[in-house]
Amino acid sequence: MPAGRLRQVRRPLRAPRPLALLAALLVPALAGAAPAAPPPPATPPARVVSMNLCTDQLAMLLAAPGQLVSVSHLARDPQMSAMVAEAAAYPPNRGRAEEVYLMRPDLVLAGTYDGPPVAMLARLGVPVVTLAPPTSLAETRAAIRTIGQALGRAPAAEAMLAQFDARLARLAHPAGDGAPLAATWGPNGYSAGAESLAGDVLKTAGFALLSERLGMAGSGTVPLETLVLADPALIVTGRRFPGASRAEETLTHPALTHLHARRIEIPDADWACGIPQVLDALATLAEAREALPATAGQP
Repeated sequence: MPAGRLRQVRRPLRAPRPLALLAALLVPALAGAAPAAPPPPATPPARVVSMNLCTDQLAMLLAAPGQLVSVSHLARDPQMSAMVAEAAAYPPNRGRAEEVYLMRPDLVLAGTYDGPPVAMLARLGVPVVTLAPPTSLAETRAAIRTIGQALGRAPAAEAMLAQFDARLARLAHPAGDGAPLAATWGPNGYSAGAESLAGDVLKTAGFALLSERLGMAGSGTVPLETLVLADPALIVTGRRFPGASRAEETLTHPALTHLHARRIEIPDADWACGIPQVLDALATLAEAREALPATAGQP
C-alpha cells in the first residue's frame, strides 16, 4: 500500500472517558472494519499524536509549530530513529489506545501494523491516518505527500519533495548490465530483498542484488555458504546492537575474511523508514560504488 489512509467518524470528539469504559469498548472496536477513507479535513488538525516510528519522523519534519503533541517512544531509539534529538522535544507514547485517547488528539498517525489500537481509536471517534511501510523510493515520496496532506501541510510536503527529488537525481545510478553485486548481511543472515526499501536504494545506487538473483522478493535469510560462493563486490551491514547476541555471530564469521567484498556499515535508522534521510544511505552506497574497481562483482 503506497499511501496512508484517513479514517474518520462523523460524531465529534468527546471528552476523555474513564479507562474502564475504554477497556469495555476494546472488543467491539477490534471486530469492526475501518470505513473508506474520506478526503483530508479542510481544517488542519491542532493536536496530532503519532504512534509509529515512521509517521513520527515525517510528522516531526512536516508539522507546524505546536501541532504535534506526542511521538512514539521508538523515535528516541538511536538504533532505529534518525531523529533522536528532535524526538526529545515531544512527550513519548507507547502506542496504547487508552494512552493516546487521553491526549485528546484530533488526528492520530499510525502504521498499518498498529491494528488493534487503531481500531479502538476509530471506534472512539478519533480520526486516524495509517501509513504502510514504504518498500521503494517512489512509495517514500507518496508517504511524504500523504502525511503532508493529513496535517494540512501540503505546501511544506511539496517543498520537501522538491529537495528530495533534486538530491535523488544527483545520487541515482540505476543498475545496468554488469552492475556490481551487493548484499545486505544482518543477524542470522538476514538480507533485504528486491521489493524492500533497502533493496530499492541499493539498485538506485547502481548495484545488482544477490537476494534478487536468488529469487527473493521480500526480505529473508541467505545462507552463509551462498554468500561466500556469490562473492559479492559489496556487503552492507548495520550497526550491532549493544550486548552480545548469537544471532550477530554471522556478522563476524571467519569465512567472511576470505571474500573480496568491500564491507560498509549503514545504520538501520537511515533506511528503516521512508523519510528524506533514506537518501543518506543512498549517498553512502553511491560513494562505495565509485570506490569499486570497474569490474568488481560482475558475473
